[in-house]
Amino acid sequence: MGIIANAFTWWNGASWGTSITSRLNGEEAGRDDAGNIYFKHRKDPARRWVIYAGNNDSSQVPPGWNAWLRGTIDGLPEEGLPARRRFETKSEPNLTGTMAAFRPGGALGAKGTRPAATGDYQPWTPD
Repeated sequence: MGIIANAFTWWNGASWGTSITSRLNGEEAGRDDAGNIYFKHRKDPARRWVIYAGNNDSSQVPPGWNAWLRGTIDGLPEEGLPARRRFETKSEPNLTGTMAAFRPGGALGAKGTRPAATGDYQPWTPD
């Protein structure tokens, strides 16, 4: 994103004001693999927030950091949560509205045709 756009928009990442305020009133608590930066307020540690590395999309926050943001755990995710188990999968961002979103067969954006109606469906016919 350009420098000028960053001054006036908030939806494509943190604006200048948010970045400056975060550095003045908060202290960095940590970073995740996606590059998101997590802060807690200097005077009130219960106030927590995130500055996203890209677009402001909360589905990009990993589950551990989400628990920390909401106050479910007090310690950082590395300290407050057990290690990841083998069967656990990585979290995925919300793909709604993108070409990678799930589309059932027969949907306008998907390939294939809609299966025929089955069961007790009986079309109405006028007498």
